[in-house]
Amino acid sequence: MNKRLLNRREFNGLCVALGSSLSSVSAIIAALSSASPRAAAVGAATVKFHDGTIIPALGQGSAGLAEGKHPEAVEEEALRTGISLGMTLIDTAELYSNGRSEELIGRVIAGQRDRVFLVSKVWRNHVKGNGIARACEASLARLGTDHLDLYLLHWPSRDTDLSSIVAAFESLRAAGKIRAWGVSNFKVSDMEDLFRVSHGGRCATNQVLYNVGNRGIEHDLLPWCEQHGMPVMAYSPLGGAGASLLRDPTLARIGAAHSCSAAAVALAWTIRNGNVIAIPESGSAAHVKENAVALSLTLTPQELHTLDTAHPRPNRSERR
Repeated sequence: MNKRLLNRREFNGLCVALGSSLSSVSAIIAALSSASPRAAAVGAATVKFHDGTIIPALGQGSAGLAEGKHPEAVEEEALRTGISLGMTLIDTAELYSNGRSEELIGRVIAGQRDRVFLVSKVWRNHVKGNGIARACEASLARLGTDHLDLYLLHWPSRDTDLSSIVAAFESLRAAGKIRAWGVSNFKVSDMEDLFRVSHGGRCATNQVLYNVGNRGIEHDLLPWCEQHGMPVMAYSPLGGAGASLLRDPTLARIGAAHSCSAAAVALAWTIRNGNVIAIPESGSAAHVKENAVALSLTLTPQELHTLDTAHPRPNRSERR
């Protein structure tokens, strides 16, 4: 069966026919995502890397997968559901569940690798000598692929200078093992140090903690990355394990107004400015479907103001 993307006029007409409800838009995203491997559907939020790569602003995390919280078949189905709904960026790391997260994802993407923007991370204890190259090969084997779209340094390392780390990433990129590289959990001072070394400016992203309840990066790191044309990747955009964010009455009230979940509102808030990629984790296909609504959910200025009032960013002295 031949597949093609709808043009804008056809898309708008289909929205009208379906009543333009959020559930209808979500269904449209699902249909369109199968027609174009990594492209987001018309109207879905996207983020652009400095090399021109455009990806959906909403991906999928995996830090808690393959740990026995759910049957692995259920977690695999959740990831596949996310891919079908346009959440085609999948983030993992060698550290997660001692590599079992990568193995689980490898099973999910088998036969559909070209539809996925695949991200993994190297642990900071593996940066000495040729440790990054060895770690990358091990991740590729567990994932069942010959390349990563993005490879990140999981935490700043004090054991090896940044120039050696960048050189190792650049070597992997030249060999076709990775398409791009970046960092995670870097502060502004770390980013400035990185940009001082040769080719440090090729860093594609900084993956950090960010959500409506934890806004500290808005003081310095987020503006710094925006100034340098670098998207931020937000982990724990729903607050992380044990967080009370999804029970927040303000999020729930705004969600009710849009006939969607509090999670969708929290995610739409996180990706609101076009320079942040959110990677919520879910082991449930039902929750993934709720999350995916954020790709096409635009909060009003009044709703954004309401959330700012309910969850103000901390003063610099209050930052953790």
